[in-house]
Amino acid sequence: MKDGVASVTAQRVAAHRLGFDRVPAPYGDVEADERLARDVAGAVDVSTSTDAMVGYLAARTAFFDRVVVGALDRGMQQVVVAAAGYDGRALRYAKPGVRWFELDHPDTQRDKVARLERLGIDVGHVGFAAADFSVDAVDDALLAAGVDAEQPSLFLCEGVAIYLERSVLESLMRALRDVAAPGSRLAISLSLATNSAAVEVRRTAFRSAVAALGEPARTVLDADEVEALLAATSWGVSASQSERARHAGLMVLETV
Repeated sequence: MKDGVASVTAQRVAAHRLGFDRVPAPYGDVEADERLARDVAGAVDVSTSTDAMVGYLAARTAFFDRVVVGALDRGMQQVVVAAAGYDGRALRYAKPGVRWFELDHPDTQRDKVARLERLGIDVGHVGFAAADFSVDAVDDALLAAGVDAEQPSLFLCEGVAIYLERSVLESLMRALRDVAAPGSRLAISLSLATNSAAVEVRRTAFRSAVAALGEPARTVLDADEVEALLAATSWGVSASQSERARHAGLMVLETV
């Protein structure tokens, strides 16, 4: 990210989501989520996005939506969104008794909070924490925002791992684990190495595109590196993990 500027890639994701089918729930404020997304999308041009990228974003969005709705329906009462960007799930899936926390870089967080205030959107159930993952203590930031480390949480870490250095990604996952009570889960998207020439062509184009936006891609992991990362951060693959989703780098992890 460029200093003093909100994440451009986060803005583009918000703009794309306006065109996606979303997982429904009998609670929440869908209109508030879409008002925020429309406000962000007003200054964003996504016409150059490839069909493959849009398809991936739609599938990734649906995956995380399902994880959230499933966890809330099972009684989860604390959700922590790391690298929240302009994610509106805290609005779309707001449920009485559930506390949400959003964590992101100070520049992006500042812009998002200002938009929410200007739009008059109620976020009384959301705690905001700002942190630069490369230098700040994420666990301290979350605790200061009010996260209860004695209560099980659902952690979301969508679309950010590829932009972090491997050491920073490991530090982030370890910090989330440090405030994760037994029974917590972490849903995370990872970029996985592949032998597919077609995938590598698309990945090269993606790297060029995000580098031009000032947000270069940094971390792609092979299978051994994923296992090492999980071992180093005390997270394990959930028994409910879909193999198809796992092969796409969309993972649900549990405390170990």
